Amino acid sequence: MMRRALAGLLMAATLALGTRAEAEDYREITRRFATEHGFNGVVLVGRGRHVEDVQTFGLADAEAHVPVTPRTRFEVGSISKWVASIVVLKLVDQGKLSLDAPITTYLPDYRADTGAQLTLRRLMSHSSGVPNQIIAAHKADPSIGRVELEQMEAVRRYASGDLAFQPGEAWDYSHSNWIIVKALVERVSGKSYAVLVRDFLTRPLGLKHSGIHSGDLSKVPDMARGYARLTPTPERKVSPTPDFMAMAGGYSTTAEDLLKLMDGVLDGKVLTPASREALMTVLVPEQHYALGGRTRLEKIAGAERRVAWESGSTGGFRVLARRVLADGHTVIVMSNTSFDQAKLGELGDTLLPATYP
Repeated sequence: MMRRALAGLLMAATLALGTRAEAEDYREITRRFATEHGFNGVVLVGRGRHVEDVQTFGLADAEAHVPVTPRTRFEVGSISKWVASIVVLKLVDQGKLSLDAPITTYLPDYRADTGAQLTLRRLMSHSSGVPNQIIAAHKADPSIGRVELEQMEAVRRYASGDLAFQPGEAWDYSHSNWIIVKALVERVSGKSYAVLVRDFLTRPLGLKHSGIHSGDLSKVPDMARGYARLTPTPERKVSPTPDFMAMAGGYSTTAEDLLKLMDGVLDGKVLTPASREALMTVLVPEQHYALGGRTRLEKIAGAERRVAWESGSTGGFRVLARRVLADGHTVIVMSNTSFDQAKLGELGDTLLPATYP
């Protein structure tokens, strides 16, 4: 009897030590990565809504010597498109929109010939054929990023070109899609997109450091500054987002708030099960692209796992978020120094398996 009791205690102690060692492993992976690559930003490991570990490195504001903290807010670039898709699906759940109705159902003043062929599902999966006129215009004149336009005027200028291909026949990462989606959502709801994000997401989920802003974000509390580099002399890198582009790149948040958002959407009651599945269903297999973001099947810790795979960049900001759909294992990495996106991806590839026993 005594032997059995001792054996049980030994096994329990071994398991506890093993768990501790694994926790140290992913923390050490992060610290080593930051040291070797001069990483500046925040790395979070979570499960469900719970933060397992969060580490911060470097400066949020180099000129003012303000360090990065867990409350530091980052622009998330194209992860904004995933947030926008959630808002659209919330309106679908309310019966106000259909993913497969012609967009002229909701925007009768859009050009009739192409509008009759376009749907929200095609716009939000970048398989619409709408050409990327806004990026072409921005390359020709970067100052347009600082010019505000009424939403339908932006649609007429930058999202009404002849289709580059028939909807569903190809894939093109066109920001112009989201100018149309924003016009449609605001027309149907009678509310600004920023208010919809607040009412559907940030307020009900308790996201106190997240939301939609446009233009110069330097006055937003706790917002990191974006840099092209920090050494030898800090060089700012700013890419202002006008309000008409808010769905394509206007969301900002902290790592902890992004974890709460992913948990509330993918494991909570923000969306109905049908809309949650629509959000994550791949429509363009060669790109793993669903609605506003990617879903991938990855071999992680010896098993095939379905993963929400989000990334974004704007100005000096680089962000990735990966979450295993079945069990909520999550890795979020945010940088404000134009960090190599491929290296961030490698960190995500290494960290996510390390969160498993």
